[in-house]
Amino acid sequence: MPNNNDKNLMENMLLLEKGVCDLFLHGTIESSTANVHQTFNSALNNSLSIQDNIYNKMSAKGWYAPEQAEQNKINTVKQKFCCGQAQG
Repeated sequence: MPNNNDKNLMENMLLLEKGVCDLFLHGTIESSTANVHQTFNSALNNSLSIQDNIYNKMSAKGWYAPEQAEQNKINTVKQKFCCGQAQG
């Protein structure tokens, strides 16, 4: 049986990596030069890859099962953004 500490460790790693991705995304967006932008973008892509690997390992062990969105909610969002009918 898998150790619950392993699951907690993986959850913490995933949460930390998501935070890193968020920081690198904002760094990329706010970059003032092409060189800085490229550096943040490269770091973001590396972090996204790490996040994906952690997620895949957790998912394979059944430790991360994303909730499925209801189709009516998906349709509502699609309609809201599809045809310029955004409502405030």
